[in-house]
Amino acid sequence: AVVADPGWTFVVADAGQLEPRVLAAVSGDERLAAAGGAGDLYAALARDAFAGDRARAKVALLGAMYGQTGGAAVPALAVLRKNYPTAFGYVEAAARTGEAGGLVRSWLGRTCPPGSAGFAEGEEVLPDGEADPHSPSARAARSRGRFTRNFVIQATAAEWASTLLATLRTELAGTEAELVFFQHDEVVVHCPAGRAAAVAEAVTAAGARATRLLFGDTPVRFPLDTSTVDCYADAA
Repeated sequence: AVVADPGWTFVVADAGQLEPRVLAAVSGDERLAAAGGAGDLYAALARDAFAGDRARAKVALLGAMYGQTGGAAVPALAVLRKNYPTAFGYVEAAARTGEAGGLVRSWLGRTCPPGSAGFAEGEEVLPDGEADPHSPSARAARSRGRFTRNFVIQATAAEWASTLLATLRTELAGTEAELVFFQHDEVVVHCPAGRAAAVAEAVTAAGARATRLLFGDTPVRFPLDTSTVDCYADAA
């Protein structure tokens, strides 16, 4: 249903593995940042610490960011914790803060929504004096911890994307090209077919500038996969 005008085309750009790269950039973990300099971060991680198992490396990194602590993630997370302790500690600290009812912030300082955590007055207590880990408030605390763990990454990814958009609008100013759609980490520009190559270069330049503005001289790459299509459904 989404088709370019006659003589025009779409340049579609999608940021690859955005959230893991954000973690590598903001955590200060040098070993993970080095892996983030590769085109495929999961493959680099696999070569570095997971005996070449890309799927296991992906499970570990996503589990750390999203709070998956059971099943196949457990041994993978142990490898991540051992080899990338700074990155692992970054999201763990955010989770513990959230569980305690505290606030966490994005890279540019946006604060997460407030919430209540901790054990409710009069809640069932186990014989050893500890609150029941299966109680409603304990479950709520863990849930908030998963939220704050992810907030520090997702909110920062949104800031990178917003900076990309602002920079791209500047790059396209004065041309016929139109920024017509954006979702999460995907940008669609509608432009004359003869301008597609220049627009693709502008998108790539905007991504590189957004990275420098937010993270300075980081080894982490934030690659944008671009494709030129007449129908949006054909974008890679």
